[in-house]
Amino acid sequence: MSRVYLDHAATTPLRPAAAEAMREGFERWANPSSPHGEGRAARAALEEARARVKAALGWDGEVIFTSGASEALAIGLGRAKAERRLVSAVEHDAVFRAASDAEVFAVTEGAVDLDALAQALARPGTAVVAVQAINSETGTVLLPHDGSPAIGMVREAGGLFLADCSQSAGKVPLPDADLVVVSAHKLGGPIGVGALLVRDFAMLEPTGGHERGYRQGTENLPGALGFAAALEAGGIECWPTSYPDRYEFKDLLHRHGTVLRPGVQCSHIIAVAHDRLSAAVLLIKLDAMGFAVSAGSACSSGTLKRSRALTAFGIDEGLGDRTIRVSIGWTSTTSELDRFCEAWREVGST
Repeated sequence: MSRVYLDHAATTPLRPAAAEAMREGFERWANPSSPHGEGRAARAALEEARARVKAALGWDGEVIFTSGASEALAIGLGRAKAERRLVSAVEHDAVFRAASDAEVFAVTEGAVDLDALAQALARPGTAVVAVQAINSETGTVLLPHDGSPAIGMVREAGGLFLADCSQSAGKVPLPDADLVVVSAHKLGGPIGVGALLVRDFAMLEPTGGHERGYRQGTENLPGALGFAAALEAGGIECWPTSYPDRYEFKDLLHRHGTVLRPGVQCSHIIAVAHDRLSAAVLLIKLDAMGFAVSAGSACSSGTLKRSRALTAFGIDEGLGDRTIRVSIGWTSTTSELDRFCEAWREVGST
């Protein structure tokens, strides 16, 4: 029987339309910055891809193509015209790497602690504030696309709001942020390309080079074309899985474990804990049974490192150590989820 891939939050398979767009891009091998005819043709294709990405995401600002979300975060947090950097306690490690001197504010009951954010904003100095739209470990929605009071608070204080939409872009509408981070390989595009969406270039300090002077390095034309094609292929509404909002799937998993539900949850990322077995044991057992999932706790250098996010969400230490992440994507089918529920029941009975 074929294996079942349920680690789409890590990376999701390349969409056929994206692969075809990349093949066409590789035929346009010229440097988009070259002044000759071949270079101009490549430049035209790149700008067309930029316009398509903007249209697909419903974004009316600027788009800086990057090598992925990590570089987009580094540009957004490192070059925003602000004196301070504030980040929520549950952000991805890439955020803390990009802003090693950041001031951290809490989340409470699965949501941004608005009092803590207000206190941080009240201190001297303008701030760029980073909050993820959807947490990559628990599926908690921190920035509803229909509006978040945190964004208004930051703007009222004269700051800039950066939304890390690595797990939400291409699936749900973007929040009304000033800076938005997008990763192509989380939505069916290629690895090695992403974007920083910028409301206005005046919000960033330029450094010279490519991408209007905001990024070094030759542009990845095949990647940009694949990125655009993946976005145009559609979001969650066209995925084959027929579970209504996937909540029935969560309930089935909860019968033989504990589905973590800090705050409002998205439908495509589920954190579930076993009653007895550690995450490491679960990964080994499930992998042997033909299922690809990941741990709620990150694995570093062969040893389990406690998850910063689960701790910040207030998840009990023991429960966190027994937590795995199951994430659904555009290739996931109802039969695959049924098979995983049966495997989870079997593991739960051991």
